[in-house]
Amino acid sequence: MKRVLLVEGRDDKHVVLHISQNRGIGLGEDEIICCGGIERLLERIRVEIKNTKAGAIGVVVDADDNLPSRWTSIRDRLCQAGYDCVPTQPCRTGTVVSSPPGDSVLPRIGVWVMPDNDTGGTLEDFLTLLVPSHPANSLFEHAQRSVSNIPDDAVLFPTRARGKALIHTWLAWQEEPGKPYGLAITKKFLDADAPRVDDFVSWLRSLFAD
Repeated sequence: MKRVLLVEGRDDKHVVLHISQNRGIGLGEDEIICCGGIERLLERIRVEIKNTKAGAIGVVVDADDNLPSRWTSIRDRLCQAGYDCVPTQPCRTGTVVSSPPGDSVLPRIGVWVMPDNDTGGTLEDFLTLLVPSHPANSLFEHAQRSVSNIPDDAVLFPTRARGKALIHTWLAWQEEPGKPYGLAITKKFLDADAPRVDDFVSWLRSLFAD
């Protein structure tokens, strides 16, 4: 079965690739398509549904500041493509939509809205779930306090980027500071086996099951 996973950017691709490798899902680098932003990804959904021979298509996007709006933009495209049972809001454990009964053309399609299908946020908010527990937790708590305690008049990043500021602070304090996200997983600075990532892993397995 041909598999396609659409993601917004390179960071998303490398995170999903490393989680897939660590958890035995086996997605290949050529199966994860970096679309170069949300607008291009939304257009690519239509193209992949229409032209691909994939048995399953996955979509990973950031909720950003407005989860309902992001979900609606995806749901509208799926409904227009012929899917007739797309939920009005994302499933908290990840959404998987099968083709309508009797339709042998439309592939199975799944959507994961970062970080958790339930709140606003981004890939970086999801990555905080991969921070190892004891003994690293106290250091992460210190990173959280450091970011939270920046005086309001000194904060240069927008509120929506707090997760990115936090995860970069955490990675800056490791044995090898500043590793990219994928390498940070390889180095175990971020833990792909963290239980709080199990829902995402289960969603990938359910979507790409033969």
